[in-house]
Amino acid sequence: MPSPSEKLAASLAILRDRQGTDRQVFRSGEFAREHRERLTRNGFLRPIIKGWFMLGDPGASPNDTTPWYASFWEFCARYGAHRFGDEWHLAPVQSLLLHAENTAVPEQVLVHAVKGTNNRIELPFGTSFFDLKTAQMTPADDLCEKNGVRVFTPEAALVRAPPAFFRDWPVEAQTVLAGIEETSGLLRRLLAGSKSVIAGRLAGAFRHIGREDSANEIARVMRETEHRLRETNPFVSEDGDSRKPFLAAPKSPAIAQRLRALWEAAREPVLSSFPKPPGLPADEDSQRRYLKHMQDVYVQDAYHSLSIEGYRVTPELIQRVRSGGWNPEAMESDRNDRNALAARGYWQAFQAVQETTRRILQGARAGVQFKSDQVLWYLQLFQPFVAAGVFEPASLAGYRNQAVFLRGSRHVPPRRKIIPGATTALFELLEEEPEPAVRAAVGHWLFGYIHPYPDGNGRIARFLMNAMLASGGYPWTIIRVEQRQAYLAALEAASVNQDIESYAGFMAGVVKEEAWEL
Repeated sequence: MPSPSEKLAASLAILRDRQGTDRQVFRSGEFAREHRERLTRNGFLRPIIKGWFMLGDPGASPNDTTPWYASFWEFCARYGAHRFGDEWHLAPVQSLLLHAENTAVPEQVLVHAVKGTNNRIELPFGTSFFDLKTAQMTPADDLCEKNGVRVFTPEAALVRAPPAFFRDWPVEAQTVLAGIEETSGLLRRLLAGSKSVIAGRLAGAFRHIGREDSANEIARVMRETEHRLRETNPFVSEDGDSRKPFLAAPKSPAIAQRLRALWEAAREPVLSSFPKPPGLPADEDSQRRYLKHMQDVYVQDAYHSLSIEGYRVTPELIQRVRSGGWNPEAMESDRNDRNALAARGYWQAFQAVQETTRRILQGARAGVQFKSDQVLWYLQLFQPFVAAGVFEPASLAGYRNQAVFLRGSRHVPPRRKIIPGATTALFELLEEEPEPAVRAAVGHWLFGYIHPYPDGNGRIARFLMNAMLASGGYPWTIIRVEQRQAYLAALEAASVNQDIESYAGFMAGVVKEEAWEL
């Protein structure tokens, strides 16, 4: 008779076959009852709703939201197809959010379906799925697929979007508008329904973001076809306030447009929260004092940064690594101790960051220097893991090649295929930005938002923050493990709710706590 471990191994083999490469969601009928119950009992499957399961993490607590957030959009796609076949799609606003690369998990996903029942299905962790019954199926040329989910095309969604979309989601609205290369797709839909009010709104929206040619074309065509058109700016609220437009780069990918919009939206809150930059050290002696201060606070910096990431390190371990007492070639315990490997990698990366900082203090352009050096930081962080045989050497080559999900976060980092466009946009923004506080705070946030590497993104983001702070003469700043909850909450608020004020206030407060005299 097979042992319990042999039975579990057999069930895991079936799960592996069903999972394939990236699959996270399964129907109950895909497993025999004994295998399904065994996998669920051991935490490898977790229930979503009756008859549906998601891939689980046996080491995670039942309250860990990560498996569900990692499975959310796949569940929506598979569940929608199961119930409605091809006759369903997301609502206009949620279609536009996905086109704007806003992949955060919403509290409720709203779908249109001919066979919808106007029913709300409760999903894990306070999320839900609402199927809105529609009289007829949307024309095929108004639909497409985005991230595996059926959605309206950008043009069809913009024509159907309510006015509040532009005020409630200004970053997403500007991102989608900037991605419309020519207006024929919009005009075809506007003329078909004599939608002169919507045409006036879209003309005003294009003019708001500096697309005068697109605004004029919509106005001219509508008027020449005998439609009365009154142009309005949908970004302006009832009290006259509006979100400042970003400068859209022509024909750049949506993720680049989105990052530019987020950057522009964050500038004012950061500048109003941060103290004025002290300025670069005036002479070589001041530069040496700055670099010595970095060395003096290294143990604290490493302890807190590694602890935030979940490593169990002590100042004694960090000091042993720093002084050369860590010897993986002679001591098996050091070779197998992930905490020691992480501490050694941090020490090596810190030396590279200090060299970057030295060049910045001497006048190198901070954004250019970061673009050149950040790959070296990453290599140094994980070289000890490769040397000890924990990681394959190929893991140090380039950006991640798979999806990542942040524990407990509704923010879903960009898909791996668009990471190059995202990092290119971030490098450009860092190089173009004149204010060191903005480079530090917004650069730190958006690097973590992109999450380009398989691991180490938080540590590199904090290195980036400090290198950019140095470019304005701000002190080397430590985010402490005691602040971890507030720190992650501020990042979540910025990434999911675009609450930049809370994030900027947190970051400014941390910098002010580190005030010191050069």
